[in-house]
Amino acid sequence: MLFLESPTRFVFFTGKGGVGKTSIACATAVQLATDGKRVLLVSTDPASNVGQVFGLAIGNRITAISAVPGLFALEIDPQAAAQAYRDRIVGPVRGVLPQPVVKSIEEQLSGACTTEIAAFDEFTALLVGSDATAGFDHIVFDTAPTGHTIRLLQLPGAWSGFLEAGKGDASCLGPLAGLEKQRSQYKAAVEALADPARTRLVLVARAQSATLREAARTHDELAAIGLSRQYLIVNGVMPAAEAAHDRLANAIVMREKRRSPRFRKRCEPCHETTSNSSRST
Repeated sequence: MLFLESPTRFVFFTGKGGVGKTSIACATAVQLATDGKRVLLVSTDPASNVGQVFGLAIGNRITAISAVPGLFALEIDPQAAAQAYRDRIVGPVRGVLPQPVVKSIEEQLSGACTTEIAAFDEFTALLVGSDATAGFDHIVFDTAPTGHTIRLLQLPGAWSGFLEAGKGDASCLGPLAGLEKQRSQYKAAVEALADPARTRLVLVARAQSATLREAARTHDELAAIGLSRQYLIVNGVMPAAEAAHDRLANAIVMREKRRSPRFRKRCEPCHETTSNSSRST
């Protein structure tokens, strides 16, 4: 698999729902850990099923995968992250500022914007480094379906520009005194995402028109924000050997062959690899 050659510290898997992102992300994390690396597998999908893959309750904390030495997992929970974010902002001023002021801050931090920023803060902290992640050789991201992922990857640049323009306020980002820290963290996240020596983006698709079109659109949207070096996995491809004596299987093989060349032309300069259905779920 080309995307596993000289792997970067950060590896992202994204694509349309149901194409096998979680399976491939988990398999990649297991392979890297088996190679002797210390690996953190992170799900940014609110409907994560990474825990189900390993038969463990993971949640919003770094959890060791006992069956695979060197492998740990984390499922970012937006609601839990939002509550921790609110506690971090409000806690130091509770009992210091007048109660009406504290109540006003709590109300400002109760909306969907705060939930998004809280989950985003956890995400960017993984990119810029922290004591919790300093010991990992690789951090593998199993992301939500494409739209959510594009939004997540666009946010570092979007919020950096928002802060640079002086538009930040307490409604989303907390008291203004904390904005300088967030500005530097978001800038560092943008640099990490755009650096091909540190970050690798892997688009996952099936050899089907809908998922290939979405992968092509994702390629363009990510390239537009500076994330141009991408890899493509066409997952679940029917092995030609299995089609020799089966008319239906042969028709599937021929259909997949017709679609793949058109997509390669559309998605240049993606680096393509395929995963046979007999070797991938």
